[in-house]
Amino acid sequence: MTIQLPGPDGGLRAYEPRSEPLAVTPGTPFTSRTVFSAAHVVADPFADTSPDSPAAVDWDATLAFRRHLWSHGLGVAEAMDTAQRGMGLDWAGAAELIRRSAAEAKAVGGRIACGVGTDQITGPATLAEVRAAYEEQLALVEETGAQAILMASRALAAAASGPEDYLDVYGHLLRQATEPVVLHWLGPMFDPALEGYWGSSDLDAATDTFLEVIAAHPDKVDGIKVSLLEAGREIDIRRRLPQGVRCYTGDDFNYPELIAGDEQGFSHALLGIFDPLGPLAAEAVRALDTGDRNGFRALLDPTVELSRHLFQTPTRFYKTGVVFLAWLAGHQSHFTMVGGLQSARSLPHFARAYELADGLGLFPDPKLAEERMKTLLALYGVNQ
Repeated sequence: MTIQLPGPDGGLRAYEPRSEPLAVTPGTPFTSRTVFSAAHVVADPFADTSPDSPAAVDWDATLAFRRHLWSHGLGVAEAMDTAQRGMGLDWAGAAELIRRSAAEAKAVGGRIACGVGTDQITGPATLAEVRAAYEEQLALVEETGAQAILMASRALAAAASGPEDYLDVYGHLLRQATEPVVLHWLGPMFDPALEGYWGSSDLDAATDTFLEVIAAHPDKVDGIKVSLLEAGREIDIRRRLPQGVRCYTGDDFNYPELIAGDEQGFSHALLGIFDPLGPLAAEAVRALDTGDRNGFRALLDPTVELSRHLFQTPTRFYKTGVVFLAWLAGHQSHFTMVGGLQSARSLPHFARAYELADGLGLFPDPKLAEERMKTLLALYGVNQ
């Protein structure tokens, strides 16, 4: 049986779906790498909301997806940009998400780290106000027992006049943190408002400031997450980190080679693409746990085409593809997103995402995925 899929040229082409999923089984956490999946939120499709309304979240489905990730040994990176933080999910919603997910992690023994930002600020702010916003969120995350991820701040990018302001704000926060945190450098391809972060649009200068923050407080930095989509720069930063500070790759284009590493080291992982790839990614890392680098690459390399497709420009809309695949995989009953973000990608984009994910065997029930894809196509006027 075939399904007619639209292509970028406006025509239809026949695709024969896979009949069986990839065989993967749940398992325990990994021994060779620390791996987090940034996780999406599931919207409540029956809420009477508008794109400007506070997010209406289906908490049961949202937490069930986190249990799915934990069951495969993955950690959950909560309330990050994959959860539409700053793109539909405001601070009030993020705070509730952090509380609920941290409690669920305790209940099931899952590892969790949560994003700390300044998104309660909605307009111009002083550096003191930025620092206070960070402090409020850091306190909440620490109260839940979750690890803190200090996220890049739009408000800080707007308020800072140079590198010294970043050194001051981050230095203050790191001195205040009770446990080592993860520092997150999110590039402007993910959020244009973060252009010039660390005080310069020159990435070499920005890198020096970033590393200066870490060098001044190595005991308070568990690791860094780098999301610049430049493998060479991540490797350079990784090699310059103080002893004991980890690099968590956030590079959704080059993650297999960065996690596999080289003779001088490797990256751990904190990736949005591991939301749809969770079970397959877990299978690959378990191969690495046994020292089977070739087996790891054989499983993970073929996923890069799908990841690059989902994260194509405008990169910040990758969340739409992530939620779309969760719907096709049966992790949620609908394809609705907070803020109406399901409209952010085109039908040809969805069709290619379905084809690539199906080819990898990502759908536990390929027939269900096919039927849901046909439903979406019918809504767009494509008859099978």
